[in-house]
Amino acid sequence: MTLLKLLLEGATLLLVSRLIFNAFTSYRSKIPAAHWSANFSSAWILWIRYIFKEVSTIDQAHSKLGPVIRLAPHEVSVNCVKGGILTVYAGGFDKHPWYANLFDNFGIPNMFSTSAGKPHSERKRMLSNIYSKSYIQNSGTMTSITKILLFDRLLPKLQSLSKASQPFDIYAVISATTMDFVTAYLFGLSPSSNFLSDDEIRDKFLVNYTSRHSYNYFPQELPGLTNTLKAIGVRLVPTWVDAANESIGSWTLRMCDDADAFVNSEKGLKQKDAADPDIPETFRQLRTAMTKRDGNDNAVKEYQRLAIGSEMLDHLAAGFDTSGITLAFYVHELSKRPGLQRALHKELLTLEQPILIGKGRTDHGLPSAKVLDALPLLQATLQETLRLRSAIPGPQPRVTPTKGCTLGPDQEYFVPGGVRISAQAHSLHRNPEVFDDPETWRPERWLENSPEKLKDMNRWFWAFGSGGRMCVGSNLALYQMKYIIAALYSNWTIEIEDDEGFKQRDLYTAPPESGKLIVKLHTV
Repeated sequence: MTLLKLLLEGATLLLVSRLIFNAFTSYRSKIPAAHWSANFSSAWILWIRYIFKEVSTIDQAHSKLGPVIRLAPHEVSVNCVKGGILTVYAGGFDKHPWYANLFDNFGIPNMFSTSAGKPHSERKRMLSNIYSKSYIQNSGTMTSITKILLFDRLLPKLQSLSKASQPFDIYAVISATTMDFVTAYLFGLSPSSNFLSDDEIRDKFLVNYTSRHSYNYFPQELPGLTNTLKAIGVRLVPTWVDAANESIGSWTLRMCDDADAFVNSEKGLKQKDAADPDIPETFRQLRTAMTKRDGNDNAVKEYQRLAIGSEMLDHLAAGFDTSGITLAFYVHELSKRPGLQRALHKELLTLEQPILIGKGRTDHGLPSAKVLDALPLLQATLQETLRLRSAIPGPQPRVTPTKGCTLGPDQEYFVPGGVRISAQAHSLHRNPEVFDDPETWRPERWLENSPEKLKDMNRWFWAFGSGGRMCVGSNLALYQMKYIIAALYSNWTIEIEDDEGFKQRDLYTAPPESGKLIVKLHTV
């Protein structure tokens, strides 16, 4: 008994000594702690994430403690460009396993969820050219898709709602539009979604998709515990979440199979018409690259099918969701400013081919993407929405390299290897030294400031991340959002009918809490 007592006392003394050493003599003692327990445990930050307060809590901690803070014994957050995002993200640090915990699909990594830099770079090389700005803006296929989606689907739907003076949920309509855009670019128009024409299918998908958000915590933050309990019959995630995931996955694979059939068809093999909206731009590019690398025997085909499916599912989910969130907040801000709506309408009518509908006809003229991209007020209002209401405001975790790194504007903090480290757009976009009155939506800040000030603002602008792993779909997102905005405000002004609960959730991907925005359209 005495020996056991001595062993317990010795173990306790060793543990306490270790905690004291970590708290007061290691690198951790030099970095301000967001919470006193961050010296010893991850429990505090895990709790903050569990109660959906991570983004705001980290932001408040940075405001009080500075640009580098400690969230847990082996976790740091940065909120600066020099010694922060330039070091971590431009430095090519590997992604934290946090991504794979939730963003792998069919058990297979995709470009977004891959941790190591080399396989990510290989996949990115397969796809980056078709997501480049010049490719998208000059793609005959994308132009054909855009005309069909705007003039055959979106504008007639909005015209019908406008004539009926019928209040409707514009967030759902916007989400349908962005999904139709993204899936058409991925798979070709024929196999893609047609949510704009079928509200019932759209709503069923959105319920499946959005209802899972509240159950992401356990598999993402505590995957070991989640899987262990599941193995003994204790589920932290309801079975219907699995069913929702399976439904979305099966739908994606069906579109992949239809796109594959087109690529192998006589029409697909000839590929004579570069403006054919049925050409599956993204799918074809990835399939061709993977076949060239791996061959095409039967043993490889099924893995390729799932690997491509994992990639396509990630692209469609991110592509429709983030653009839909951004446009919903865009409409909300403009709807509170009738004068700004009129100014935007006036700017859009300066286009040589404005996107107009009315007088019993639809004008199928489509302004060039380059000209649309150059409109200053359109750019300023969209960029300000992306700043204040980033669709992904939450932390982007990386892992420090083996040799460690030095952080802070003055390189004042050394952090060893293997530490989880992240920055978040929410905080970078609210630095008052860079963005005057940062909590206010002020698009004029992008129009009136000096070139030097604008350069500084753009350095801190992080809606799409930065470095080699910034959002590969950013150009497609901006393309579709600008055309959707142009279609809306060239023809109507928008009035809010019900925006109760329309505030951004505190999540990694942050939609409005209400999940809806009820508006009325008024013909200009």
